[in-house]
Amino acid sequence: MAFDKAKKHLEKFHLADRIQTFPVSSATVALAAEALGCEEKHIAKSLTFGVDGTAVLIVAAGDAKVDNAKFKAYFHTKAKMLTSPEVESMIGHSVGGVCPFGIQDGARVFLDVSLKRFDFVYPACGSANSAVKLTIPELEAASGYLDWIDVCKNWELATN
Repeated sequence: MAFDKAKKHLEKFHLADRIQTFPVSSATVALAAEALGCEEKHIAKSLTFGVDGTAVLIVAAGDAKVDNAKFKAYFHTKAKMLTSPEVESMIGHSVGGVCPFGIQDGARVFLDVSLKRFDFVYPACGSANSAVKLTIPELEAASGYLDWIDVCKNWELATN
């Protein structure tokens, strides 16, 4: 049902026709890159955290890692990832298919600057075997993001 919810959300932006589904899992960055035939850094992974009792979803490049000091500086709290049951109830998607499309009310979406170096990225689509190819402006429009933030590390040394 989460896949259908994400697809319906993307239909509003005329992007649903770009959704790809796979006969194999795309639940991790590595598996998604293999299924798509692209580099891991082009996967737009969704990282979920609890901040002041609400869900925060950060979409970042596949080669980026959360920098705890940067996270704390921005959110004024320690980075604490949601558990699998919390992700499902607070975001509306299961781990492996988490994306910013068709999520629960109250969940806040942020885009990490690690994505800005790409013309397009591949976020999941609500299931562990789906993805959609989006330009950065399309991701901005469809994600309902609140802000571009800089809370990741290790991607700066990578090239496009």
